[in-house]
Order: sequence, then C-alpha cells, then structure tokens
Amino acid sequence: MAAAGAAQAETVRVGFAAEPYPPFTSPDASGKWVGWEVDFKDAICAEAKLDCVVTPVAWDGIIPALTSKKIDLIIGSMSITPEREKTIAFTDKYYNTPTAIIGPKSETFEATPEGLAGKVIGVQVSTVHAAYAKKHFTEAAEIKEYQTQDEANQDLAAGRVDAVQADSIALDAFLQSEQGKDCCKLEGNVAPDVEVLGPGVGIGLRKEDTALRERLNAAIKAVRASGKYDEFSKKYFSFDIYGEETQAN
Repeated sequence: MAAAGAAQAETVRVGFAAEPYPPFTSPDASGKWVGWEVDFKDAICAEAKLDCVVTPVAWDGIIPALTSKKIDLIIGSMSITPEREKTIAFTDKYYNTPTAIIGPKSETFEATPEGLAGKVIGVQVSTVHAAYAKKHFTEAAEIKEYQTQDEANQDLAAGRVDAVQADSIALDAFLQSEQGKDCCKLEGNVAPDVEVLGPGVGIGLRKEDTALRERLNAAIKAVRASGKYDEFSKKYFSFDIYGEETQAN
C-alpha cells in the first residue's frame, strides 16, 4: 500500500490517457500498455526506486484526477504550460517535438493562419493544440474538438475535417498506418508559441509534492546521462526527441 502522501510513497499511481497514443502509449494484443512513454516510465521509476502502477484516465479529466489524488503522476505527453502550472507542478522536460498540421493528399497548404483560413481543423479537447488553434487560426471555418486524437484522425481520413493539428510524432504514427498513408500527408509544422505550446513535455504532479519532484528530476537526469534514454528511444525514433539541452522550468 502507498504511504500517505506521494512524496514519501514507494508506490505511485501513474496516469496517462486511456486511449491509444502511439508511439508513446497504446495497449498491445494482450491489453498491456506499451510504447516509448511506457519505457520512459519504467526507466524513471526504476532510477527513482518507485513502484509505479499504471492508471489510464480519460484525458480531459486527468488533471482533476491528479489534484483529487486518484493518481499521483501524469506521464502522458503533457506539455508544460503557464496555464497548467496554475494548478499543478511539472518536472523538467523529458522530450520536446514540433507541432504539426496534416491534411488530405489531394491538397497542399501551409501550416499558417493564411493557409488554414476557411478550413475545418480537428484537434483533441483539453490539449495545447486546441488552445493554439483557437489563438492562431481564428480565420478557420471551424475548430472541431474531439475526445481523442484517433477520432480527429478518422474524421480527416473520412473528409469531415480539412486538417488536423497535434504533436508531429503522434501524427507521423498515423501517417505511417495503413489508413493514414493512403489518405493524408504532412502539410508542415506550426510556428512556435512557448506561451501556449510550452517548452516541452514534463511529468505532472501536485504542487505540494516537492520532494517527489526533486526525486524525479534527478531520475530524468540520471537516465539521460547513463545512456538508457537513448537506448530505449532508438527502438522508436531515428532522432533525439529530447530537443535542446535546456530545462523546461
């Protein structure tokens, strides 16, 4: 059993989105969760000597699940943003990849406000991508929000939206799939906006769990310094998804 208070606990409940988000998290044929972020979680928890229990949670309720102590950590590709930092704390970043726009193969347009003017753009609800689209793509015909990224991708493939915005790695996984490679292509990366998109992805935790935060930051640094980060990353990516060597916060 976990001790009272995640900062002292040896067992922590790690939340991430309940829907598949390849190549970061997805269930295999047996129902076991696998992917880059699962490997990252395993490495970090081993380094920090934590017994981490996977707890999938609906994405739009994941921060309330953390603050209400249903989970203790979020390791779910959550971008560090000033808005989220009003409610929860983050570790240093553990990866940072570009944000992209994909569209149908039959069209070519730029991933800019001008290129997306008059188009219906699909985004996942309660994400930095939804916030970015609402801020920058105000000339869009509609910004359509979905409960899951997969639903947005499916509507793009079916022609019900003109474009989809999300993390470039997650969208690349869709473009490499049987459905994605036939229907859709990369249109480009959006312009950076650190205020909305944040400086990278971090582990989310409660603000009061300062000792746990320090423990996790030390584990992130150790896993990167030991080469373990590069070792499991090479199973999924041909490049370093960490980004520039700067701390997220």
